[in-house]
Amino acid sequence: MIIDNFAKSLEQSVFLKLEEEILNGELKKGESLTENSLSSRLGVSRTPIRAALHHLAEEGLVKIEANRGVTVVGVSETDLVDIYTIRMRLEGLASRAAASNISEEDLSDLRDSVELSEFYIRKRDAEHLKELDTRFHEIIYRASSNPRLDKILSELHRNIRVYRKLSLTVSDRLEKSVEEHREILSAIESGNAEEADRLMTSHISSALDSVLSAVEKQ
Repeated sequence: MIIDNFAKSLEQSVFLKLEEEILNGELKKGESLTENSLSSRLGVSRTPIRAALHHLAEEGLVKIEANRGVTVVGVSETDLVDIYTIRMRLEGLASRAAASNISEEDLSDLRDSVELSEFYIRKRDAEHLKELDTRFHEIIYRASSNPRLDKILSELHRNIRVYRKLSLTVSDRLEKSVEEHREILSAIESGNAEEADRLMTSHISSALDSVLSAVEKQ
């Protein structure tokens, strides 16, 4: 049993490592992967590599073909539009729920996130702003008091990590994003569920426009 658990833990570690490299752009779309090269680079046997690659194929991040091996697929523009469209609906729903259910602790965290973002805008510190963008959305997921919604949105957010960072490189998007966060916070603070939903939906729509603009320029 201990050996089985160790094997599963190793397989999961390899999967998470490769998933991270695909999502952050280290492993590029169209790049070929081999069990031998990955085994050598990661310092593990081919067995957990093989299992991790099949897991990645199930997630749609790589493609396994009999005569061509394993190729990185990543996230396509079609995937992006689909994911952001789902996010518009679900994050609007999460914001609506947060406006009704948010705790004082989560509300304080949300205020801190926006205030720190406004501070780092003045400092022109893009890296901190990107981290705070993630934090803002995660607090709202948690504040929705809906664990299933939190889990689904966290997964979607993670799967487009590299593209979300790209969107924030579009001219003035960082500033506009922080302004939109402030408006969403105000709606949640006042308990205006309908306005929180509308503002979040608009925020995600604007983010999608920025993502597609950034992808076009690549």
